Amino acid sequence: MRRQLRLSLALLVATVLVSAVSVPAASSRPFAGVTVNVLTFTGPQIAEPLQRRGPAFTRLTGARINVVTVPFSDLYQKILTDLATGTNSYHAFVFAPQWMVDYVTPGYLEDITMRVSADRNIQWADIAPFFRNFSASFGGRVYTIPLDGDFQMVYYRSDQLRRFGLQPPQTWEDYLRVAQALHRKDLNGDGRADFGSCIAKKRGAQSYWMIWSVAGALLQSQGTNQGAFFDVDSFAPLTNNAAFAEALRIYTETTRYGPPDELNWDVGDSRAGFMTGRCGLSLDWGDIGTLAIDPKTSKVKNKVGAVILPGSRRVLDRRTGQLVACNSTTCPHATGGVNHAPFAAFGGWSGGINKAAPARVKDAAYAFMSYMSQPAQANVDVTIGITGFNPYRRSQFQNTNLWVKAGMSAAAARNYLGAIEASLGSPNMVLDLRIPQNQRYQQVVLDTAIAKLLAKQITIEQAMKEITDGWEAITNELGRDQQSQAYRSALGVKR
Repeated sequence: MRRQLRLSLALLVATVLVSAVSVPAASSRPFAGVTVNVLTFTGPQIAEPLQRRGPAFTRLTGARINVVTVPFSDLYQKILTDLATGTNSYHAFVFAPQWMVDYVTPGYLEDITMRVSADRNIQWADIAPFFRNFSASFGGRVYTIPLDGDFQMVYYRSDQLRRFGLQPPQTWEDYLRVAQALHRKDLNGDGRADFGSCIAKKRGAQSYWMIWSVAGALLQSQGTNQGAFFDVDSFAPLTNNAAFAEALRIYTETTRYGPPDELNWDVGDSRAGFMTGRCGLSLDWGDIGTLAIDPKTSKVKNKVGAVILPGSRRVLDRRTGQLVACNSTTCPHATGGVNHAPFAAFGGWSGGINKAAPARVKDAAYAFMSYMSQPAQANVDVTIGITGFNPYRRSQFQNTNLWVKAGMSAAAARNYLGAIEASLGSPNMVLDLRIPQNQRYQQVVLDTAIAKLLAKQITIEQAMKEITDGWEAITNELGRDQQSQAYRSALGVKR
């Protein structure tokens, strides 16, 4: 078995070294003496599989993988500063692919198109087209390797819905009704009142994506190319209208059915709350599905269902700024009169390489990212909750045995994968914002205003004005034409 692994790595090295040098023999360690500094965010999610698999990669290739972590709120700027200043302390990065525009445009990231084309072991065609394009590519060239696939979904306690005669929520109004019905009920048998809804709402973390999971179905109804953040013609923010006001109302109301300290909960907290059986509903990426089967921490194994993001029976009329009822014209992709707009929030963690790194280090960095993404590793890691890696390869959707082997029931696996596939296949999928300095729009302006609204420091009307004014100021600073063109280009991404 060990010899087979060595031979596999030798083949990998043969494909990634795109120079005329000879490939070392299978018994050698082609990157002996090389250290690859990889920067990502403080986990355990995302960092864990890199740290766990690094030593095995070292034994096979000789390259030492040094994983450095920083808080999520610092990651974007830490990467940009290291690259822009020429410090180049890090050789590779695992980051949000929507930030790629700010790293690729100045020429900081290595173009890995030719490496990927020559790399048979990565099985590039097995990666779902959306992730190959949105998460990996920019301007028709490949700059990152997908390690994760991200869609937000709603999770529910299937046993508790049966207990109280409830159905999984199809609309956000349904979500509120189910949350209210489950709130203050004992959901895990410990004799204490539990919570109808648990959503990560901590400022300066990853919670600012949650509001768009609610708003998307109200703002976008004509398909992905319509966009949910800005009007494609005027580039006016879609943040000061009746639809966004309704989204803010719904989002604020979910707090009534959450834990008393929900505004301090990050995703780790909301996941822990759900795993311990204290939450009836939650809004999250794919992680809860796999965390729920962890025998060490989960009290809800085979008691969890997943559903495509709830939708709305009313949507924004962009001419008037008001809400109108769904019909065949206003909501051509609706199901049962409900407009769903699944949100590809974040897009999925991906690995990129510092263009300024020494050539041999870049070779080793690429080999490691390829190794992490190859099915032999990836098809295991996506089934382990602590990794933070969610399905992104076709084989991961098609082979339910992977999930059953990991501990899911066959029915739970079909439900979980079905919710993700329904999101991935939706013609009304909401693409995350990928324009220059999107981090300022979302992680600074949006996050700050939402946090103030939830803390009751400002009203819904004031929050909408603060977001709109803040986004317009950034747009005017960077150039409306440039930002508008980037937005339209991003919306045209192939799926």
